[in-house]
Amino acid sequence: MHAYRTHTCGELRADHAGAEVRLSGWVHRKRDHGNLLFVDLRDNYGLTQCVVDVSSPLLKQIEGLSAESVITVTGKVLKRTEETINANLPTGAVEVSIADCTVQSAAAALPMPVNQDAGYPEEIRLKNRFLDLRREEMHRNILLRNAIIGSIRRRMVDQGFSEFQTPILTASSPEGARDFLVPSRLHPGKFYALPQAPQQFKQLLMISGFDRYFQIAPCFRDEDARADRSPGEFYQLDFEMAFVTQDDVFAAIEPVLHGVFEEFADGRSVSALPFPRIPYAESMLKYGSDKPDLRNPIEIVDVSEAFRGSDFKIFAKLVEGGAVVRGIPAKNVGGQPRSFFDKLNSWAQGQGQPGLGYIVWREDGAAGPIAKNLDEGRIAQIADIAGLSAGDAIFFVAGKADDASKFAGAARTKIGEELGLIDQNRFEFCWIVDFPMFEYNEDLKKIDFSHNPFSMPQGGMGALQNQDPLSIKAFQYDIVCNGVELSSGAIRNHLPDVMYKAFEIAGYGPEVVDDRFGGMISALKLGAPPHGGSAPGIDRIVMLLAGTTNIREVIAFPMNQMAQDLMMGAPASVSDRQLKDVHIGLDLPDGFDS
Repeated sequence: MHAYRTHTCGELRADHAGAEVRLSGWVHRKRDHGNLLFVDLRDNYGLTQCVVDVSSPLLKQIEGLSAESVITVTGKVLKRTEETINANLPTGAVEVSIADCTVQSAAAALPMPVNQDAGYPEEIRLKNRFLDLRREEMHRNILLRNAIIGSIRRRMVDQGFSEFQTPILTASSPEGARDFLVPSRLHPGKFYALPQAPQQFKQLLMISGFDRYFQIAPCFRDEDARADRSPGEFYQLDFEMAFVTQDDVFAAIEPVLHGVFEEFADGRSVSALPFPRIPYAESMLKYGSDKPDLRNPIEIVDVSEAFRGSDFKIFAKLVEGGAVVRGIPAKNVGGQPRSFFDKLNSWAQGQGQPGLGYIVWREDGAAGPIAKNLDEGRIAQIADIAGLSAGDAIFFVAGKADDASKFAGAARTKIGEELGLIDQNRFEFCWIVDFPMFEYNEDLKKIDFSHNPFSMPQGGMGALQNQDPLSIKAFQYDIVCNGVELSSGAIRNHLPDVMYKAFEIAGYGPEVVDDRFGGMISALKLGAPPHGGSAPGIDRIVMLLAGTTNIREVIAFPMNQMAQDLMMGAPASVSDRQLKDVHIGLDLPDGFDS
């Protein structure tokens, strides 16, 4: 018999009854039933109930076991009686009668429990992450992550992609987020950087003559944490394709994402293929966001003209000054009490807005604070634009177009949540396409890139030479699921003259391009295929499928929001000798210790 186990703790079934087995695992829970002492033994695969009789010489030893001690038990598999079967447990039809028990490792007092999911402060959980990961929910999330990555990898290979690895120590990027820097010992005063993404390398692979590349790539950015973004590092499904159009990219990655989500949906529905494509301008108007949650059926409408020259002077004056009025329709809310509308108004004020005006159509006509200041014709015009009738309402947001869109989007989400319109059992995908190539930078009073300076402009050189820059769209796209942006991507600008022109419009001369992006430009000048790709975030994919809103719940060893690893004590001070090796001297701000 094996020294530690003949079976796992999730393996035994009724047909094992009578067999002599050996199990090893952690003491999950003990239960004293008077004449019997039960021990739930847990390992990576599941949980098995073990039992010892009061007459057994092992009773005292097992009674003294502390939770989370690691033990090995040997004994016979017994069928449970009909009334004691646990149908919620795969091993619930059997138990092991303990004939021998060896303590492999006794556990001291625990800083947090493992056999319950009571909410412990994140600081305690992260400091004791190895314990936290033993909890059923966390253990399941990390195994789910492994299964999802395995599925993605298989599906990418099936789509004809080859997996390559790109450097972790590379050059600092002059664009994007803040780099993590690594001092060089052999080259005093110079630094490597950890890659924010393998962007340049994957493009260079296409220029090198490879055709379909992917990797589950680690990326490093020195930026603040958010619920859907881990500070420091994250992983993405990085891929690139040669000789492709935007349609080709979509056709390649959609089956991968759709298949993975269907595989792990656990009864939830997934958008049918092909995923809908929504132009950026339409998304900002209808949803107030470039990452819309399509589970919410509410679509924002523009009602600016209904207020132009109206008696509602606040909005009328704004519209005359070039502002817009957005309406957020809400169906079947006429029966809601006044407190429903007051609550939304208070919420808007809490967001720094003056309020959230509304019109509600009741059986006896339109009501609400704004209806009192509009004539019947304008009220009818608004109802017609929004497709509303008796029992419905509409909420209003006014301001500059970008500001109004953003807050209307937030109001759309809030109203959808309050009305219970967002179906938690659906995954709704969409592509956001036709991003503007340029935007006007109010602070610098100049035209600037709006999204990605290395994307191919729609219309190529002709568009750059002949169109108003603010009207030029780019072959840029985002993939969004349930309001979460999974990735940005683009068809790359592989033509040096087009790239120089695009940077010229944004105020950068060729010398700036050559200085900052010399390696890439040089490669593009030596024969580059048209190419494009994207990089959906692994952490966010797992977060959605695990049904959590905090990305740290699907990462084995995440940092906290201050970019600290509380378990390993990172970042940490290093010795003077280590600093000397890499030719570094510290110049710390006042109040900071080394």
